[in-house]
Amino acid sequence: MQTSLHNKTILITGATAGIGLATAHALLQQGAKLIITGRDQSRLYHAVKQLDGNVIPVLCDSANIAQIQQMAAQLARDEITLDGLILNAGVFYPAPFEQMSADNFHSTMAINFTGPVFTLQALVPCLNNPSSVVFISSVAVQKAFSEAGVYSASKAAFEGFARVLNLELAARGIRINSVRPGVTATEIQAKAGMDDATINGFFESLNTTPVGRVLTPADIIPAINYLISDASIGLRNAYIDIDGGFGL
Repeated sequence: MQTSLHNKTILITGATAGIGLATAHALLQQGAKLIITGRDQSRLYHAVKQLDGNVIPVLCDSANIAQIQQMAAQLARDEITLDGLILNAGVFYPAPFEQMSADNFHSTMAINFTGPVFTLQALVPCLNNPSSVVFISSVAVQKAFSEAGVYSASKAAFEGFARVLNLELAARGIRINSVRPGVTATEIQAKAGMDDATINGFFESLNTTPVGRVLTPADIIPAINYLISDASIGLRNAYIDIDGGFGL
């Protein structure tokens, strides 16, 4: 099996920044046709300009099930079928358990768990046989981080759901696997409320890991590329940890 993505049609959720945007760049270079989603129109427009390729932008908030269903209906009307789906959209709102709010809990679960589940459900009719679904999970499902309880649970919840879905969707040729990035330098740290000094200090602390630095999206892309390609045809509910040795 080859890892070539030439003429493959792939949808990436949350592709306006970070790992999602970097993955879109990489897949376009291999000749893939992309559909990317984002929840902010201006950021989506900016991402499309950066990508400058065969890209269809769709405004879709992963926390909004109605928008997810509208997106799927539009793809069906346009007779677009998918060879791959990368469930990348996610948020991280750190909070100690005793100070955790209901809003924090529900917003995290809505985007990191409920959104991917209903995105996949809505897009099942658009997925070819065979097709690959890649979930961008996190090393946090197996390594504890203070103040990351809800984030960890949200990622682990989808991984657990995927185990069942790999059985239920097998007859349709749909396979679901996960990539678990370690700490990766993206906009997620700033969005989590960390200031520049805190972020820099955190990244510097990773110099003691075996890889000797914080990870970047470029470190994560090869695993995503492998799982979304035909080379992963034999994998079901597999996960690839990319943590630079942080968990050793």
